[in-house]
Formats: sequence, structure tokens, C-alpha cells
Amino acid sequence: MRIFRRLFKEQNCYIMNKTILSTLGFVALNLSLVMAQKADFDPMNAREGELIEYCHSHKKQAELMMNPSAVASFAQDAIIRQQELENGVQTPKGTIYYIPIVFHILHNNGVENISNEQIFDAVEILNRDYRLLNQDANNVQADFLGLPADVEIEFRLATKAPNGTCFNGITRTVSALTYDGSSGNAQKNAVKNGNDVFQGEWPGDEYLNVFVCAEIGGAAGYTYTPSNWIGSGMGNGIWILHNYVGSIGTSGLYSSRTMTHETGHWLNLEHPWGGNNNPGNVSSCSTDDGVSDTPNTIGVTSCNLNEATCGPRANVENYMDYSYCSKMFTPGQVTRMRNAINSNIANRDNLITASNLLNTGADGNLYLCKADFEADRTSICAGQTIQFTDLSFNVVNGWTWTFQGGTPATSSTQNPIVTYTSPGVYQVTLEATDGSSNDSETKVGYIRVQPNAISIPFLEDFESFATLNNIDEWEVYNPGNNAKFELNTSFGHTGTKCVKLNNFGQPAGQTDELISAPVDLSVLQSTDDITLSFRYSYVKRYASNDEWLKVFISPDCGDNWAQRKTIHGDLLSPLAQNSSWTPSSMDDWTTVHMTNVTSNYFTGDFRYKFEFESDGGNNFYLDNINIYFGDPTDELSVETLGTEFKDFALYPNPADEEINLRFNVKNDVKASVVLTDLSGKVTQERTINAISGSNLVMMDTNKLAQGMYFVTLKAGSASQTLSLIIK
Repeated sequence: MRIFRRLFKEQNCYIMNKTILSTLGFVALNLSLVMAQKADFDPMNAREGELIEYCHSHKKQAELMMNPSAVASFAQDAIIRQQELENGVQTPKGTIYYIPIVFHILHNNGVENISNEQIFDAVEILNRDYRLLNQDANNVQADFLGLPADVEIEFRLATKAPNGTCFNGITRTVSALTYDGSSGNAQKNAVKNGNDVFQGEWPGDEYLNVFVCAEIGGAAGYTYTPSNWIGSGMGNGIWILHNYVGSIGTSGLYSSRTMTHETGHWLNLEHPWGGNNNPGNVSSCSTDDGVSDTPNTIGVTSCNLNEATCGPRANVENYMDYSYCSKMFTPGQVTRMRNAINSNIANRDNLITASNLLNTGADGNLYLCKADFEADRTSICAGQTIQFTDLSFNVVNGWTWTFQGGTPATSSTQNPIVTYTSPGVYQVTLEATDGSSNDSETKVGYIRVQPNAISIPFLEDFESFATLNNIDEWEVYNPGNNAKFELNTSFGHTGTKCVKLNNFGQPAGQTDELISAPVDLSVLQSTDDITLSFRYSYVKRYASNDEWLKVFISPDCGDNWAQRKTIHGDLLSPLAQNSSWTPSSMDDWTTVHMTNVTSNYFTGDFRYKFEFESDGGNNFYLDNINIYFGDPTDELSVETLGTEFKDFALYPNPADEEINLRFNVKNDVKASVVLTDLSGKVTQERTINAISGSNLVMMDTNKLAQGMYFVTLKAGSASQTLSLIIK
């Protein structure tokens, strides 16, 4: 706005009284038009070539300005800033302000759970840009030579949580909300109540809180300018996508300055075209960002260095624009940011006090406060190696490792590689030192070396186990630390035991896994057929539940997994029961026959796992896991007389990658599934152990040519045929 250009000089004096209210009302009116549009992807608010909107700070601000109370609060903030300037608040050059920063990683065990190194890289870039240490600042356009300015603000990872707990400036929270950016407040609360360091409020006037997520409402980042309306709580922070953090890991060079941009907003900077709309709108020539040395501009989404729609050449290389070549702040922007960090609005000035830096561990006096480490994998087969990584913080210069069952048994290197040759479960100990103090970390039962591979044919009925915890044959993975796969000793399909996931009442979005020991499939020939079958019992809690059972297989002891089957929703069960589910008869079980374990997996270290994803539904039971090749083994009682098929169904149809054949039989029976083309030629034939009750046979069809086929199910004298179309 022109009025801002006239009244906001180098000291950024703020408009007062009615002028403020009328101006803010004008801004709110314009921004409300933006918010009235669809909340879907807005290409006008994205950088060229990207499918994510770059920044939502102006849109978030527009949401606030729809509230008359917020408008009044922002007006009062402007008056306070005016009074602070008039009363001599100084921002002297040569004084470096340090800000404690914490990165809260909200993840669901996906790629969004970025590494510490990616966070460290982001902080390094942030400090480089705010201290004018970036080399590209020497190559700005001639119109702006001499303008790139040192903000003299540095960011230090906090090393003390609000309760004094020592940490490395990074928290991690497991929650499916990382993918639901519809409410930043919900994501904040997930971190507040579930992180691994301190569960409680991380005050916004003590820490700059950065929430790293997989989805934040369609933007790469957003925050709020300092205001008493937002306040000094934990929500006074920055939200950012994991792939826009730093320049390594899931991010890259062209995403690396998003934190610089959003932190500018957090320090009271607007986009150079003002806060009224997206970049590229010609009407923005009549608006302004409140800084006198940033020319009026419409804003760019690429690197158009010749942009001059508003008259003067635009400062396209400014961090607050959307260009890919941002590299500078102007002196006016520096003054505005330093004024903001010295303001008592939302107690922002408390961040840089000596007492706060001491209390948050950001005073620069680092020491060893905790030994810690991680392994690149914790479950291996005998003879494999593990890379250990030191995670001790915050200063370490000596390491003493002890590896139970490993070779070497001890090490003094920072990140050793260790080989394990004998099956078992082993602990690892690290003692770290900074030269004057020591700390040690022992992780009991941390490394699992799998037992020798099981031979086939193989049948697991769980009858020989007293517990499912810490046994060699099975691993239980429970990242949510709630309900998990456990041994049920009350009943089974055919015996008195099975595996149960007590899913009734478990929060939606939880994922649990049951992982097998190695199975030796190396005895098979490439032409052999193998079947992996299992039985499950499940009903929904509510008809709307969409819970998922996924089966994965691995040829290399779990280093790499391939998904081979997914059953969910009505296919898993069409029935619902709003009480804790317990099977009461054989008819409550379904037998799944997977015939798609191909010769690529015929190794000595074959493994498989079951993954269940909750949607707030009901209990899940698993039993009688059978692996056999060729004709079915005699592991199961079978008969071929008096066979009767019921509820014979085929889906999907048309199909492309695989088909599912569902049917019911009265008795256990050896059955065959035959696929023939229109000429009668057999293209596939598999024999399975059909179990009394419901059966589900899965077969690959990705090698079949397009056209019509026939699928015949037969046992003894009984047979049924359905047509199939391959698309």
C-alpha cells in the first residue's frame, strides 16, 4: 500500500489509531477474497515447476483477519511498536542476537522422519543466510549492489527442554497427523503430548518451534508474524514440509531456503508485494511490504531478473520473494527484523535474553550431556554387518563401544561397523566422553541375529510357544507402543493358540507388524511353484472402518521388502460388530493362499511379514501359516470326496496385475485353480490346500496378454468356472 511506503521509513514507524484500523480492514478485505477461493492447489501461489504452494503465511494471516477481535489486536500491536520506537528501543549494529531453535519432527515412520544431519544442515544454511555468509550474495543484480545485509541474528539448537532435560535440539513424535495438515493446532498438540523429549508446552517466547511434517495444508511452509493475538505459546512457530528442510536428505538445493523465507515472516517481514494476494498479480503494484528499500513488485515464481512490471526493477533475489535465486535481505528488512526481536509483543524479546539462552542451553557453552547411538538395522541374518552411528550430544571426542556377540567386540571409532555370526539377541554399550565428563548408554536386546533358516514345507501353528515376546522365530514391531501382536492362549483355528492384535479401541493410523525368521527357499528350482497360506479372523467395529492387512516378502533377510498382498475394507471383512471380536467357530476364519512368491525370492534368507494398519476397528487374529511347494503337503488333513464349493467369486474383473478367487468349502480339500485361454490352453495351474470355511486364492496375472480367460476351481468331481477379462 502506498500509505505504508510513505510512513514506514528506515525505523519502520507504525501507523496509528484510525489509520491503522482502516488499513488493516483494507488488507483483510483483499485477503478474504483469496481465502474464499478453493482450498485446493493454487498454481498462482507456487513456484514455477512445483506442485506445492510455496508459502501460506499470507493466507493464514487472512484467516486471522476475518476475526474482528484479531484485527483490533493487530492494530494495538502496531501502536505498541510505535511506542517502543518512540521510547528509544535500539537495535545496535554489531550486537548479535541468538535465538534458541527446536525442530519437532512429526512423522509416521515414513521418509518425513528426516535425519539429524538434515536438520543440522538446515540450521547451517539458516545461519549462513542471516549472517550474509552465502557466497552468492556477491552476485546480485547491479541495481542492488551493496544492499545485501547481515541480519546479525544467529540460531542455536536448544540443548535443554522446558523441564531441563538435555537433548540435541530435535524432538520426534510418531503420529498419522503428520499427513493431515488441516489443523496446525492438532499437529502442534500431537507434538506437545507425544514427543520423545518433554511432553508439555514449549513456550514460543523461549524457543523458536519448527514443526516438520509430511503435509501442512498444501504449502511448503507457513508461520505468523509476531502478534499478541497469536501470543507467546507453542503455536508461535513455523510449519514446514520435510522436503523443504535443508539441502540434503529428502530436500535439495532449490528447497533449501524455505526456512530462511519463513523465518523472515516469523521476524515480521512480509512478501515484497505485501500481504494482500499471491505473486504475479498486477494489482500488487499498489501494495507494499512496509520496507522502504524493497521496490514495489508483483512478485515472481521463477528467476526473472528483469521483472519490472511496477516500474523499478524488482528485487527478485530477495529471500521474501518466491524466486529460485533468492540470496539477500535489504538493510530495511534487517532493521524490521531486529526491531521485531527486540519488541515485547508476545514477549518476543525474551528469546534473546541471557537468562533464556542459559535456560534453554543455547548460550554456546556445549558439553557432553548424553551418550546415545543408533544402528542402520537391528535385525539381521548371521554373517551380516551393522553400521553403528554415534548420536551423543552435544560435544564428544571419545568413544568406547562394547558389542556383545559382535566382531569386533570393542571399538574406539565414532561410527564402527560390526559383524555378527551367531544367532541370538545382543546388547550394545557406548561410553562417550568430552574429555572431562563421561556418559554411557546400554541398549539391552538391541541386536537380533536371526536363527538358522527354517526348511520347507513349513507350518506355524504357534502351539509350541509360551509367549511371542523375544523369541527367535518371530519379531513384533510396535512403533506406536500400544497394542501389538501377542500370543493368544485361549484358542486357535485348530489348536489352543494363535496370534492376536488387540485392535479394538486402538487409535486409527497405528501400524503393527509380525515378522518371520528366515526360511530356506534355495532348494527350489526356478520352475517350482510355492504357496504361502495363512488363516485370519476379523470383523470391523463400524461399517465405515477401512483397515488394511498387507503381506510383504524379502529375499535378503529383510534388507528389502516387496508388498505382495493387500486386503482391506470389505474385502478383509464385510461384517461389523461394535464389541471386542473373538472368533467362535471355524466359519469365522478365512484362509488366504498366496501363489505369487516368484523365483526371485528363492533364496536362503527368505522372510515375510504381516502388517496391519488400524482405522479404529476391531481385533485381528492370525494362525496356521503354511509354506509349501509343488503339490500340497500332508501338513493338513484333506479329502476330495463330497466336496461342494459355495460363494465362488472372482475379483477384480477385469484384472491386470492379480486376481483374487474367493470360495467356501465344507471340508478341508486339495483343490486346483486352472486358468485357460479361449482356445483351451492352460496358462496357469496351481494346487492348494483349501481349508473348511472361507478361502481366498491370490494369483499373479501380469504376464497374461489382454483378452478373455476362464478360471476353473475343481476338487475331485466338483468344479466351477468363471470368465475373466485381462485388460
